[in-house]
Amino acid sequence: MTDIANPILVEATRGTMVESFHRGRYVVMKADGTVIEQGGDIDALMYPRSAIKPLLAIPMVESGAADAFELEDQHIALACSSHNGEERHAHTVAAWLEKLGLSVDTLECAPHYSLRLASAIEQAVDHVQLTKAHNNCSGKHSGFLTTAVHLGEDPTGYINEAHPVQQRLIRILEEMGDCDLSSAPRGIDGCGIPVIGMRLRDLGLAMARMADTSGLAPARAQAIARIRKGCAADPFMVAGTGRFCTKVMEVCGTDALVKVGAEGVYCAAFPQQGLGVALKIDDGAQRGAEVAMGALLRRHGVIDDARAEILKDSLTPVLTNWAGKYAGDMRPAF
Repeated sequence: MTDIANPILVEATRGTMVESFHRGRYVVMKADGTVIEQGGDIDALMYPRSAIKPLLAIPMVESGAADAFELEDQHIALACSSHNGEERHAHTVAAWLEKLGLSVDTLECAPHYSLRLASAIEQAVDHVQLTKAHNNCSGKHSGFLTTAVHLGEDPTGYINEAHPVQQRLIRILEEMGDCDLSSAPRGIDGCGIPVIGMRLRDLGLAMARMADTSGLAPARAQAIARIRKGCAADPFMVAGTGRFCTKVMEVCGTDALVKVGAEGVYCAAFPQQGLGVALKIDDGAQRGAEVAMGALLRRHGVIDDARAEILKDSLTPVLTNWAGKYAGDMRPAF
C-alpha cells in the first residue's frame, strides 16, 4: 500500500450527518488491459479471497470433467459459490460427491452452521447433523475434486499448494491476470486452500477476460461461457437467500457475473460491456463492498432504472434501529 489514502467509496448516514465511511480501491478494465475507470491504488497487493471462485471453476469445465460427470447449471453455480450453507446447498453437494464416488468426508473443509441466521437457527432447533457439505466453500471444493477424479489424481491433500489441483489454479490466475505469482505473498483461506496475493489491476484484467473471451483459446472461452450461464441460471446456488450476489444475478441474468469475497473484496464481469471489475474495501466491510459494487453496476449500464427499482434495497440499503425505524442510509460516495 502507498502512503496516500484510498478514496472514500461508501458513506453511512444517520440523521443529517455522515456517521461512518469506507475507503477502498477499484478498477474497471477491458480485456486488452485498458483501464476504463479506477479509484485508489490498484497496483497494491491484496488477497482476492472467494471473489475469484468463477476463475477457479475454469479447470473443472475446460478439462472436460464437468461433461464427464454430467454436471448441471446448479453444480457449475455451486463451484463458483460462497453459499449460505442452506439445506439445498448441502444436499446438492452431497449428491454431487456421490456422482464422483466420494463422500462428504472427502472434503477438506470444516462444517459450520449456515451463514444465514434464520437457517442456522432452524438447523440448531432441528438438530441438523452438520457435515462438511454445509461449509460455504463446499461447492468450490467439490469442483476441485471433480477435476482431480477426472484426471486420475489422488484427491488426498488437494487443498495443499503442491497438489496438482492448486497448481492448476495458480496457472489459471497467472494466465487470466497476465501476471507472475511465483513470489507473491501466500496465506491460508478460511476453507484451508492457499490464498495468493495479487494486484487489483491483475484481478480486474482476469475478470475482464471473463467478460470478453474473444482473445482466449476456444476451449477456455467455451468454459467461461458455461460458467457465466450456470451462475445466471441458478444464482441461488452462488450465494443464497437474501444475498447480494444472488439478488443481482436474479435480476440481471447473464448481463452480470458478480462474486463476493471475504474482507471487502468483490469481482464482476459485465459481458455486454466487455468489462471486468475488481474492488477492495480497506476495512474489510462487506456492506461497503456491496454498495460500491452496486454503484459500478449502475454507472456502467448493467443496472438500468427499472432494475435499480427492483434492487433499491440492495443498492442503497436503509439503516434502521432495533424498532425498525428509519435511521439513515448506506450510499456510494464516488
